[in-house]
Amino acid sequence: MSPLLPPKPHKSYSELVNLLISRGMIVPDKNRAERKLSQIGYYRLSGFWYPCREFRTISRQVDSGVKKKPPQREDFFQPNVNFNDIIDLYLFDKRLRLLLLDAIERIEIHVRSVIAHELGRRDPLAYQSDVFIHPAKMKDVTYGRGKIRNYWREWTENHELKLRQSREECIIHHFSRSMAIPFWVAIEAWDFGTMSKYYENLKKNYQSEVCKRLDIPKPDILKQWLQTINILRNKCAHHTRIWNSSYGNPLPTIKNSYFNTLNLDRNARKRMFGMICILWFLVKKIGPSSGWLDNVREVINSKPSMDSCPNTAMGFPDNSGFPKIPDF
Repeated sequence: MSPLLPPKPHKSYSELVNLLISRGMIVPDKNRAERKLSQIGYYRLSGFWYPCREFRTISRQVDSGVKKKPPQREDFFQPNVNFNDIIDLYLFDKRLRLLLLDAIERIEIHVRSVIAHELGRRDPLAYQSDVFIHPAKMKDVTYGRGKIRNYWREWTENHELKLRQSREECIIHHFSRSMAIPFWVAIEAWDFGTMSKYYENLKKNYQSEVCKRLDIPKPDILKQWLQTINILRNKCAHHTRIWNSSYGNPLPTIKNSYFNTLNLDRNARKRMFGMICILWFLVKKIGPSSGWLDNVREVINSKPSMDSCPNTAMGFPDNSGFPKIPDF
């Protein structure tokens, strides 16, 4: 194994501010910039000014001529990049994260309660039973390098650990009295990932019962939504930048008047705009009188105007502000 390259040298806050200035960033107040770097950290903020760096096009000679490589970022900034705008973008991202967590909390609690109600009425201890689990999820599956996985066994072991580690009074109460823990109590130990994976493990007919409560026609749609919302939830909970992040594969939508009117393209369904539309669909089904979308619109429209950080980077159709969302 070859030795690691040495790390970059440590710099003081003053040196870091001077480095930004030398690379072309406008810093109106050096003292404020040093203070913000000390509060937030240079590396965390670097994710917010990364889109503001100049592009570099690299070409290389091949047999058929000159071939251009994908453009890379220079260290130097594009014109008129202001440190104060970067801070405003950071604060905008924070406000958006808090709003998204609000929606995700509502969805998590609702779906948990629906699962516990629908499965619990058949068996108060259904979460312990493989009767409700899809057979494929109970099989050992061998992956590369001989790694064996069994999704149901993994979920069960993780769930038992969560119950033992839970500090919820209702769960401690049952343990202290050696009482079996019914489904509607056990879910208090769940996080979003535990809920999402349990739903994935269920047989299709039980998944469909959960979907009916949310007017979702196909169980696989909710499965993909929950998987991606869980990724977003973890990013928000760990204060990761989310405003212009991509979610890999485009999220599926439903053929109904709401999504048909939205007509979300592939880019929107991979980015924040598509996620907001899906979260709003779920939040509105849970609480029809919710004003969550109005709060989202206000925050989106407060985003600082920066040429290198447009709204289209969030999957919006243009940069004119938050678009009209159809009622349903």
